[in-house]
Amino acid sequence: MPRIVSVNVGTPLEAAWAGIGRTSIDKQPVRGPVEVGLLGLAGDQVSDTRHHGGVDQAVYAYAREDLDWWAEQLGQELRDGQFGENLTTEGLDLNAAEIGSRWRIGEVLLEVTLTRTPCNDFKTWMGRSGYDARAWVRRFTAAGRPGPYLRVLVPGELRAGDDLQVVHEPGHGVTVRDMFVALNTDRSRLPDLLAIDGLAEKARRKAQDYVAT
Repeated sequence: MPRIVSVNVGTPLEAAWAGIGRTSIDKQPVRGPVEVGLLGLAGDQVSDTRHHGGVDQAVYAYAREDLDWWAEQLGQELRDGQFGENLTTEGLDLNAAEIGSRWRIGEVLLEVTLTRTPCNDFKTWMGRSGYDARAWVRRFTAAGRPGPYLRVLVPGELRAGDDLQVVHEPGHGVTVRDMFVALNTDRSRLPDLLAIDGLAEKARRKAQDYVAT
């Protein structure tokens, strides 16, 4: 059974190197139950509200398996939360999950909505954490392991160790990895996103703009 390895939260910290002068990327594991509301986890706060947060990006998940893959590439271990993820998972290929899939974790029901797009703050964070961050945005993009953002459909409590149960798959076949490619490397695939019911507005606008050109 897939499960949650770690629940991670962070608050804004002043950082001259960050694009807006502060960042919440330094997520730290927390013990015990964590309340999850429509805008994310208790104790977690978004810094850059222009690019992060909101109901369609309330929670970010990344797989322990993908962190381990990156650890091999970098030649160094990666702790849970290092990629700024709220939920570190195990036992499920998150990048093969369909957009619109729904997961039950503890009392919480989540829906896969969007994918991460790597930025310079992420690159700088990795470098300042002691990793080889050369061409990090390009390398992360090429790897095709972005991890999904999630919408909170049913608030409640979850904790590290909870099972992750996939309770719904929409069946359209458009995965997290497919969306990532469409949004970042192959815009000709943007129309595929319009087959998704409840598509996040950010992705819908890009797909519709592409179709209209």
